[in-house]
Amino acid sequence: MSETSQRALITGGTRGLGLAIARRLAAEGWSLALTYRSNEEAAQAARAELEAIEGVGSVVVRKLDVRMSGEVEDALYDIIDALDGLDVVVNNAGVMRNQAAAMMSDEAWQEVIDTNLSGSFYVARAALMHFMGQRYGRIVTISSVAQEGASGQANYAASKAGLVALTKSLAKEYGPRGITANVVVPGLLETEMTEELDARVGEHWKQHCPVGRTGSAAEVAEAVWFLSRREAGFINGAVLHVSGGLDVAP
Repeated sequence: MSETSQRALITGGTRGLGLAIARRLAAEGWSLALTYRSNEEAAQAARAELEAIEGVGSVVVRKLDVRMSGEVEDALYDIIDALDGLDVVVNNAGVMRNQAAAMMSDEAWQEVIDTNLSGSFYVARAALMHFMGQRYGRIVTISSVAQEGASGQANYAASKAGLVALTKSLAKEYGPRGITANVVVPGLLETEMTEELDARVGEHWKQHCPVGRTGSAAEVAEAVWFLSRREAGFINGAVLHVSGGLDVAP
């Protein structure tokens, strides 16, 4: 590892946006821990791909359900041991269970809140215990333009809005200890998660977005890398939109 490389945990890091972020950090020679919930095959494929990048540090993959606080604490302990420390957490794990609010089941509501919001809190809390000891850390959390409200996504929108308030609270509490917390807000991306959206959402986006297109996971990964760097220490509590200028979901 070079003097500027770091050790990062990316939840949900073996596919989609998480893997794009992992690729970007790997290109800088960072050591990485990637968590996944169920797809072992994709996790091993991601590790093999990242280990083939020239100059990358260690690459660890670990199964983790971020909804389970006890599992999160155990995972952080193992990851810190495997990477010989931890400098950056990227809260990326998330799910969608879209349905009109009046028809939304308790299960669909709770799974999204537990994964997207509570899971991010559990991971941040466990990492903070380590970060405070070294008086340094970066927490970057992935929200969504749905945080402003989105039709058919009351659960998802609520979880993503909550992440902004959570992050701003962490920024105020732990900024004095050298630990920053920031949010990246992607617009509509071409990823596995967004494939389940109605095609009309993509059409709306291309019509109304000032740059006239959807985004790529690689573009969001650039923002995450920027906020994760040691040199970004004066950016704290920020909400960075990577959305082409369209900041509200349909």
